[in-house]
Amino acid sequence: MTSYDADKEAAMKPDNSTPLDRGEPVSLMEPMRISEGSRDRGELADLAVELAAHSAGFRRSLPEGILTSLAELVRAMNCYYSNLIEGHDTHPVDIERALKNDYSTNAEKRNLQLEAKAHIAVQQWIDGGGVRGRSVSADGICEIHGRFGELLPDELLWVKNPDNGERMRVIPGALRGRDVKVGEHIPISPGALPRFLKQFEQTYSGLGKAETIIAAAAAHHRLLWIHPFLDGNGRVARLMSYAMLLDALDTGGIWSIARGLARNVRSYKNHLAQCDLPRHNDLDGRGNLSEQGLVSFTHFFLEICLDQVKFMEELVQPDRLRGRILLWVEEEIRADALPQKAGRILEAILYRGELRRGDVPELIGASDRHSRRVVAALIERGVLVSESTRAPLRLAFPAKLASRWMPGLFPEQR
Repeated sequence: MTSYDADKEAAMKPDNSTPLDRGEPVSLMEPMRISEGSRDRGELADLAVELAAHSAGFRRSLPEGILTSLAELVRAMNCYYSNLIEGHDTHPVDIERALKNDYSTNAEKRNLQLEAKAHIAVQQWIDGGGVRGRSVSADGICEIHGRFGELLPDELLWVKNPDNGERMRVIPGALRGRDVKVGEHIPISPGALPRFLKQFEQTYSGLGKAETIIAAAAAHHRLLWIHPFLDGNGRVARLMSYAMLLDALDTGGIWSIARGLARNVRSYKNHLAQCDLPRHNDLDGRGNLSEQGLVSFTHFFLEICLDQVKFMEELVQPDRLRGRILLWVEEEIRADALPQKAGRILEAILYRGELRRGDVPELIGASDRHSRRVVAALIERGVLVSESTRAPLRLAFPAKLASRWMPGLFPEQR
């Protein structure tokens, strides 16, 4: 049990015992969903249907063993791009090293590796259903923040007040207890957070799948607008959005919007700023904030999701993925880095998803002893994994080979 689990109730309390409450009405963050009468509803609904179809088709196209391994790589990818949006460049190769407790001797780089490791741990918890059905609840949002923060080194739990230079400690899972300013936006007073989060939960909970997909962008912005925590709001919003889509689209964790947002970070931040603006005129919805800004961000958000699903579909298209992997194997064999016939094992797993160890001798036409040597060489190179010495073998997608096996997934390490 984590320390956050043991003290969840305390963690959800503001980090100041008497937080200021200016009495802001929850209507200040309306509209929270795009109205049924919006002229853009039809186009957004079509985008949601297309996204659902592509996401489901992509998942069904892959064997279960490949799904598991791909989801592990996507966690590192998601972490890398989410960190990049925050200005932290920790390459997936360094993230992979951190997962094996291999840290840089440079204190700053080590802290960023620990930050990445924390992000992956939280996403793995989400993938395992840890926040299923409550990703938009105050409890779930605070737990995402709490689980992430409790794994961070102390140096990353401090922020500086830009106005007076005061250092402030971030309490994992705790709502902020003071006013903050984010760019030009001044979020609600800290005492108002509980009622705004309650309204947030009531608005975005219990929606149908199609409506959840459309509403995911609005929830993403409105959580940032509320700004419940002293720091870490952007990361929590992206993890919450990931969890919402994981439930609504049954993504299997094999694609992520974070890559698309990071590659379009200027547009992403501009859209968020437009959503902060007040309603322009009588044609711009009926709430306090601009509905057209929310429509534009929703369109951008869904297009980015669709683009990322299509990108991953193209990247792991069976014949092309097989060709890239087997070409790498041939080069390794010629360099005496892998034994002959190693490619047959990887090729079989690509089609089957996993391979029983007892099937290897017949597959490669070799003795048990030689078969074990070939398997051991592939495991040592990090391209095969197994839960135990008796469990089936499945393919791994190591970050250091991503540029060869999955070009474009993330930049090569400098």
